[in-house]
Amino acid sequence: MPYDASALPDVSGLTVGILGGTGPQGSGLAYRFARAGQRVVIGSRAAERGAAAAAKLAALPAADAGELTGGDNALAAATDVVIAALPYEGHADTLGGLRDALAGRIVVDCVNPLGFDSQGPYALAVPEGSAAQQAATLLPDSRVTAAFHHLSAVLLADPEVDRIETDVLVLGDDREATGIVQALASRITGMRGVFAGRLRNAHQVEALTANLIAVNRRYKAHAGLRITDV
Repeated sequence: MPYDASALPDVSGLTVGILGGTGPQGSGLAYRFARAGQRVVIGSRAAERGAAAAAKLAALPAADAGELTGGDNALAAATDVVIAALPYEGHADTLGGLRDALAGRIVVDCVNPLGFDSQGPYALAVPEGSAAQQAATLLPDSRVTAAFHHLSAVLLADPEVDRIETDVLVLGDDREATGIVQALASRITGMRGVFAGRLRNAHQVEALTANLIAVNRRYKAHAGLRITDV
């Protein structure tokens, strides 16, 4: 059936927490969700860094459509939907330490395990299969999904960019949870949240980021994805 954003659940009242929200991807997502009218909590290892990042983003154009606050990662974990925008190096330790706090919550993993050498970016092997599957292993009581892997942090953070024309691939085994994440993605102007399969297929979605980086470098672009015929 054709894509219909109106069939997705109403998520306007949900609060989004972002673990690692002071990094480029996390802060960019926080800004876009605030512009879309969401309440957002930015988390960091240090509460003062999270609070400072939230204050800085709140001063940007259109951010006052939503609400931005910040603190440590534990504060961000106490929200309705929690996005893990963490460096892969700290992914397991951070999520493992928040296991109890994240129990019962929708967790969106957007981590791309990548390495870089003289030939450019490449996908790293993850023992569990993917970062998202690692998250599911570490958080057995959470509703783990995968999404937001292919977004340009530059475009997300640019106040002059009103629309980000791209599709967000959403993966997971809990269809109610994936529907909520699709709806959140679709609240960002220009984006669509598209269901893309079960969590076991997250590896190739994470790895595709290496190809997009290569495209961006070759064409001096901020490439994204569009799914045709949907």
